Order: sequence, then structure tokens, then C-alpha cells
Amino acid sequence: MSERSRGAGRGWSRLSIVILLVTIAWGAYERGGFPSPAPAAEPGVHAIAEAARSGRSDVLVEASGVVHGVLPDDREGSRHQRLLVRLRNDQTVLIAHNIDLAPRVAGVRRGDPIRFKGEYEWNERGGVVHWTHRDPAGRHPGGWLEHAGRRYD
Repeated sequence: MSERSRGAGRGWSRLSIVILLVTIAWGAYERGGFPSPAPAAEPGVHAIAEAARSGRSDVLVEASGVVHGVLPDDREGSRHQRLLVRLRNDQTVLIAHNIDLAPRVAGVRRGDPIRFKGEYEWNERGGVVHWTHRDPAGRHPGGWLEHAGRRYD
């Protein structure tokens, strides 16, 4: 009796293993595919988390998240549209968008995805991102908000 014929009865043959793997893969495909990999780490989210952890402010950040809440406008001094945004790391930040210098973000609702660039300022509640607009004096890096395919700066 050859080595090959003796081993065949003891375990799975290569063909059986291939058939099993193909069957599992086909079943996953039929159910909607394999789960997608976790989203790549976003540098801006990491920068916000580090600034929050260390209590740093004046950090230029660019990140994205989901609108967790649309708050009433801040009407003291310059008017600001206020959005509470949940980041991918589950941290929340307040976006304070100056609507005296930039257009109001139209139609924004809880659950909407949003991207932003601005300056992070630490506070005990998770921080604020402001300067989400151009600096009319040109002395400060400009920021923006992106919502529903439109940029507000």
C-alpha cells in the first residue's frame, strides 16, 4: 500500500478542504460578502484625541464624524451655528461655525455625515472646533465644513 493511499483515509483530502473553503466563501458572498475591514485611522481624529487627553489647544485639525446634535445658535458676540459631532473614536466635539463670516450649513440634521477643518480648543466637555471658515484678515489658517456635497467656508 502506498503512502498516499494509507493517508487518504485518516483525514481530509486536499480536494475536500478546497471544496469546504469554496463553500464557506460562497455562503459569505451570498449573505452580502465578507465584513469590510475597520476604517483606516483618521489622523485628525487621532490629533483631536491626543489634544483632548493632554489638554492642548490651538491644534489645526481636519476630520469627519456624524452630527450627534444640532444646537441653538450662539448669538453672543459673533453668531455661531453649533453642531455636536461624534467622531469615529466615539469622542464628541462641538463645532462652532461663525455664520457672520461663512454661510450657515443648510439642512444639517442629526445622523448626517460631516467633514471639517478648523482649530481645536480643549475644554472639559471634549473640546470645540472653531475657525471653520476663512480668516478675512488672512492671519489665520482657513477652515471649512463639508456637508451633503457642499463646502462651507
